[in-house]
Amino acid sequence: MLSERSAAGLGFQFSGNPSECVPDSSRDASIESLIAEANRCVACGLCLPHCPTYRVTQSEADSPRGRIALMSGVAGGRIPMNERFILHIDRCLTCRACEAACPNHVGYGGLVDEARAMIRMSADADGERSASRSSWLRRWLETRILARPARLDALRPLVRVYQRSGLQAVVRRSRLLGKSRLAVLERQLPRVDLPCVPQEGDGKGRGTGTASGWQAVYPATGRVRGEVGLFLGCIARLADAATLNATLFVLNRLGYTVHIPPAQACCGALHRHGGDKPTAARLARQNVAAFDGLPGVRAILSTASGCGARLAEYGVADAFPAASASKRQAENFSAGVMDIGAFLAAHPVWDDVPLAPLPHGIAVHEPCSLRNVMRASAHAYALLSRIPGARVVPLAGNDQCCGAAGTYFLDQPEMAQALLRDKMTALDASGVRYLATSNVGCALHIASGLLERGSGIEVLHPVTLLARQMGMPS
Repeated sequence: MLSERSAAGLGFQFSGNPSECVPDSSRDASIESLIAEANRCVACGLCLPHCPTYRVTQSEADSPRGRIALMSGVAGGRIPMNERFILHIDRCLTCRACEAACPNHVGYGGLVDEARAMIRMSADADGERSASRSSWLRRWLETRILARPARLDALRPLVRVYQRSGLQAVVRRSRLLGKSRLAVLERQLPRVDLPCVPQEGDGKGRGTGTASGWQAVYPATGRVRGEVGLFLGCIARLADAATLNATLFVLNRLGYTVHIPPAQACCGALHRHGGDKPTAARLARQNVAAFDGLPGVRAILSTASGCGARLAEYGVADAFPAASASKRQAENFSAGVMDIGAFLAAHPVWDDVPLAPLPHGIAVHEPCSLRNVMRASAHAYALLSRIPGARVVPLAGNDQCCGAAGTYFLDQPEMAQALLRDKMTALDASGVRYLATSNVGCALHIASGLLERGSGIEVLHPVTLLARQMGMPS
């Protein structure tokens, strides 16, 4: 159990001013649960070498056990919730590498989420503090765009005009955006593709796509093996249509009919990790309802590991009343969630699927959410190793976060860039032609770093590479 001395040793003084601490009225079940879980940490320090921020800063306040001490102190009203506390909590990437290393299995990710909700609750009465802890761009993205799929679909043709008219090239050459957060976001913008349309016949073509969005059903081609649901996510439906289209192509060719419920929304991970529990809960309920009643689906598949990790935890989320029908519905939903790589790796007839040779090196990046939460990072290696001639290797330093962490790169650009530099160094030494990663945020972050360095390494999802070798038209 962590003591008051632990927090004091991090440079925090105990406050008798209740206005600086969490008020008694806020000590609801969530706060009591936070304190109880924090008390399970024995401060052994085995998590320290696995923590990216501690590795960079060498500060206990930026380590898992240090943050747990601070969270416990603030939740208990023993130390103030000041800007220094908020800084150390916000600096956490929520990579959850510490959870994989913890012998006591402390739920650190949930602790940080609750601490950020606690901060947000306090900030609701203090606009100045709220404005100081996250950028306007991040707040605008999370509240006005990412949580509203229709707006993402409406943005698609506008972004395509921006990219194909030459305006993007002018903006980048002129450095019009300077070093602003908007410039950071623009650098991560990939080529935006249209959603594919269902193709009749042998499935070798995918149609020309539509600006409005994906279709509700993509029928299997050839022998029908089953039906699955596909979760699109928010960022991917705008910035990673290539992966979603490739996923549809591969699944259809393998004999799976794919259902895409139109009522699905953002998974809510960014909102939950940002402390916005009401929005995260609303999105969870919307997604569970959207996929409820799909006819005989074997699994609900996700191509982005960050989304998959969140979806898989709906069953334990506090968005659903305990012992209720909706809670059981959420548990059933989460039990059916699978990463696309895990689902495809279990496909029984890969030996009968012709794959074109690819005599190049492929480095596999293991996203934190796939490695530490879903525990499904091995499947990408198994799938890519089926490509004749491919040399598949792990990217050095896969146990450390790349620095993307959702919208983290917008609010913590210095730390995000420090962690990204390690990935650039590893890629320089790898000698590969491709980097395969199963998280759209990681892909955009790493690709932007490679673009700045003038590297020819292509960043893509493992399924996209598989689809190419299976004959998917470009």
